[in-house]
Amino acid sequence: MDFNVKRLATEAGLFLTRAVQFTEEKLWQSEKTNLDQDFENLTVRADCTKHWTEKILRQTEILLQPNPIDHTGARIEEFLYEKLDMKAPSRITNSELLGQHMEDAAKEFGLESPYGSTLVKVGECERRLGAVEKDFIQTADISFLSPLRNFLEGDCRIISKERRLLENLRLDLDACKTRVKKAKAAEAKVASEAEVVPDFQETRPRNYVLSASASALWTEEVEKAEQELKTAQKEFDRQAEVTRLLLEGISCTHVNHLRCLHEFVEAQAAYYRQCHLHMQDLQEELRRLPGGFAQNSSQNAPPPSLPEPESVSSPVETLTIEEVQAPASGTRKAKVLYDYDAADCSELSLLADEIITVYTMPGMESDWLVGERGNQRGRVPVTYLELLS
Repeated sequence: MDFNVKRLATEAGLFLTRAVQFTEEKLWQSEKTNLDQDFENLTVRADCTKHWTEKILRQTEILLQPNPIDHTGARIEEFLYEKLDMKAPSRITNSELLGQHMEDAAKEFGLESPYGSTLVKVGECERRLGAVEKDFIQTADISFLSPLRNFLEGDCRIISKERRLLENLRLDLDACKTRVKKAKAAEAKVASEAEVVPDFQETRPRNYVLSASASALWTEEVEKAEQELKTAQKEFDRQAEVTRLLLEGISCTHVNHLRCLHEFVEAQAAYYRQCHLHMQDLQEELRRLPGGFAQNSSQNAPPPSLPEPESVSSPVETLTIEEVQAPASGTRKAKVLYDYDAADCSELSLLADEIITVYTMPGMESDWLVGERGNQRGRVPVTYLELLS
């Protein structure tokens, strides 16, 4: 119990000394030991790395789990299973849930009906997309998110701890410097008073003896303060070196995060590539379905009040450079008013202010023309053009 009380008293005194030194520095009443500029640059770089790593990690998690409520619940669930040393169950993705609802709806509407059979095909595709998404999330978490979390929870915490320790040792060092400075000033004052020859008629011999004793005490105090200063300086230098080595390790962290970023890009590219292939397969399956919308669209036109879907097939959609030739007459020049991105291979992308050649084809809708630019041909919307005389 005595040891704990003494230790508590020592720590309280140390805390009070640091608080006094910190306050005096803020009030410009005490000198402060400044670290070299290279060390300060390393510190700023470490803080910047921590700040942006936290933002990138948080936004990537939102990208992989867009719903903040689901994201928070998922993290809590993972935390609980981790503490219980249990494997978290695989969660169903939104695409898989959509596919399940579509398949359930198809059973209600009838699997033999055109709508029901289409719902089944789309639902199966959504399930496949969900499986691909799940693989992408898992790969991204392992190759990208986990290294970022390990850095924030490991290296960053160690660096912060060592920097706090370095700051405490700096306060101790500056407090020792202040103590030495004050002790030397008091010693000099006592020494100057001792040099004056006393007049024993006015000054008692006892006071002279006390003054000499005080001079010896201040000399001893100066020696003690200087010894404490040497010890504090040695501890500060050692801690500064340890902290510097940790801060210089940020360069290796950047290299590691760069490699992880490349892996994340590769995983994301593979994810979108697989999704594109699945959607292309779905389009082919829908075209082959009996009674499908793509087959009946040429016979049953949509109601006038509804816009014509982009998937509606027409003779112009199969236009190619080999099959379509510009007529000998009836072509006109047109100026493009706005940029236009082609929706499919049958259309022609446009750039504002460019001049193209346009003409009509038999059976083409009134709001479309055939546009030609060099060896490129395709459908272009009339509303994006200004016909020139």
